[in-house]
Amino acid sequence: MRFRRKRTYTAIADINIANLVDVVLVLLIIFMISAPLLQSGIEVDLPKTKAAAIEEEAEGVVITIDKKGGVYIDDVWARLDNFESALEQEMRSKNTSSVYIRGDSAVAYGVAIQVIARLKEMGIEGIGLVTTPVEQGRSGRK
Repeated sequence: MRFRRKRTYTAIADINIANLVDVVLVLLIIFMISAPLLQSGIEVDLPKTKAAAIEEEAEGVVITIDKKGGVYIDDVWARLDNFESALEQEMRSKNTSSVYIRGDSAVAYGVAIQVIARLKEMGIEGIGLVTTPVEQGRSGRK
């Protein structure tokens, strides 16, 4: 009579790190590729200034004026004849009363003043102008 030995299974206490590293590296590559695409906004060359930056991140509607004079409300092109209604709708959807203007440094002064005048006519008092800080390492005068 043969005796069969009962097989005993033991738990493997080792963790296979190779698969985990593969997944993490693939995710890292995906995020590195997609991160620049997630930056929303119209490409504008903001004017540089030494003004102090705002510390807190305030929620508001961003109006962008590109170098050709096109006006965008939160990255959506807006015609000036329905500007007020589109802005009011966006402000209601965000539940805010603040507006930030991002204007290209090459924009004609008249276009920016026309947008600000329309904002004032609408009764909007919280208007901010978005700029880029001047680099500290460069000297402004020679």
